[in-house]
Amino acid sequence: MIKIYGSPLSSASRCYWMLEELGLAYQHVPLDMRNKEHKSEKYLQINPNGKVPAIIDGEYIIWESMAITSYLAKKHGSPLAPQNVEEEGHAMQWSFWALVDFQPHAVNWLVQEKFVPAEVKNEKVIEDAKAAMPRVLGVLEKGLQNKKYLLGSRFTVADVNVATCVNLLQNLGYDTSSYSNVTQWMNACMERPAFQKLQNLRGG
Repeated sequence: MIKIYGSPLSSASRCYWMLEELGLAYQHVPLDMRNKEHKSEKYLQINPNGKVPAIIDGEYIIWESMAITSYLAKKHGSPLAPQNVEEEGHAMQWSFWALVDFQPHAVNWLVQEKFVPAEVKNEKVIEDAKAAMPRVLGVLEKGLQNKKYLLGSRFTVADVNVATCVNLLQNLGYDTSSYSNVTQWMNACMERPAFQKLQNLRGG
């Protein structure tokens, strides 16, 4: 059975989503982040980066959430995996874009909004993140033109990776309704039974 380290409320969420899409049995191994268990010598043997998520699949260890989703989809021959080199290129393109261009803004905003005490909250970080949203959402809106999903008509690992980033904005109450392609795509992603299971794991 696959062991997964990291909460469904963290960037591990996309890994849980993929595990549910594939119908794989897995065991959640909790880490006490407040007491820095993810920095313990025991965990650092699994992920020397001292971050979550990480998974252990038999004797195979892999960390970084988007690497994990890709590995799982490919290993199990899922239609969520790229079917040719062109699809793989675009799946990597969108995943890297989400990780580099989109997620940092959303995470910075989320941390300030939800976790930083009011007396030390940095409003400029929040405003900078909000200011970046039209640009990054505009890229995604254009990328979804005349397509149901990022690679075309089929839901893939690229959608899992990017949708979990956009979902951060929704959790912050950011209105994406003016981006019609993004809205339709996110609705299709969130209607999937595996996403609903992820929401249950999150407690919502």
